[in-house]
Amino acid sequence: MQAAGKLDGAARVIAIVNQKGGVGKTTTAVNLAAALAACGQRTLVIDLDPQGNASTGVGIPARARTLGIYDILIGECAFAEATMRTDTPLFDIVPSTMDLSGAEIELVGMPRREWRLADALAAARAADEACYDYILIDCPPSLGLLTLNALTAADGALAPLQAEFLALEGLSHLKRTIDMVAERLNPRLKLEGIVITMIDRRVRLAEAVADDVRAHFGAIVYRAEIPRNVRVSEAPSHGKPVLLYDLNCSGSRAYLRLAREFLQRENLLPSPSGGGGRRPVGLASAA
Repeated sequence: MQAAGKLDGAARVIAIVNQKGGVGKTTTAVNLAAALAACGQRTLVIDLDPQGNASTGVGIPARARTLGIYDILIGECAFAEATMRTDTPLFDIVPSTMDLSGAEIELVGMPRREWRLADALAAARAADEACYDYILIDCPPSLGLLTLNALTAADGALAPLQAEFLALEGLSHLKRTIDMVAERLNPRLKLEGIVITMIDRRVRLAEAVADDVRAHFGAIVYRAEIPRNVRVSEAPSHGKPVLLYDLNCSGSRAYLRLAREFLQRENLLPSPSGGGGRRPVGLASAA
């Protein structure tokens, strides 16, 4: 299935990244994409995690993934050939396939191994294949060549962070990695946002960690927090973003708030302090 939109030069590429597993990267990539689409933004998710959970989470079974991001990285197909529609309007995905699990080894010997994804995106733009407002890259839980490709291709990075002990130490390491990539490979790159995930403010440690993160990293930490919510956990097993699974649950409302704040930072919605955006965004009031 081909995508609905186009990969033009206006698309902003955001890597959803954290080297620690289980912090909500895939959940954030899928549900932020769905929330942005609900706000009228044409959004593409690139499932760069060999586990393929983002692809499964939007209802694309492994047997349906004949082409994916692996084929794009090795130069076997173009973006338009591997892009698939999801059940959410304005939300497309480039799926992960089983072949991606060996991609780290294959990429080592390839020319421009750190720029394979960036080059593929540039080629898609040049060919006028597709047009999106946002491209979100769901990175694997490591800082290997796949994640390096995502960071080299991205305009910015967004880090989901679980409110737990040692979270700050891991995030500081990630920040150093992003700064190093920006210095050596991609001067556009910076850590643009931190999203606190799976938080229960009734737990004293979680509240203390969240407050420490805000004190240490300041304004880049989103005000919107993603709570622990059983509906968010259930939604992937039904092949749906939580907004389609249960629009009224606390998780859906949290991701709509996150999308609204994201678009405020992009100057597409008025900020809480007032001021106008560059263009209207649908369903903004839902957040």
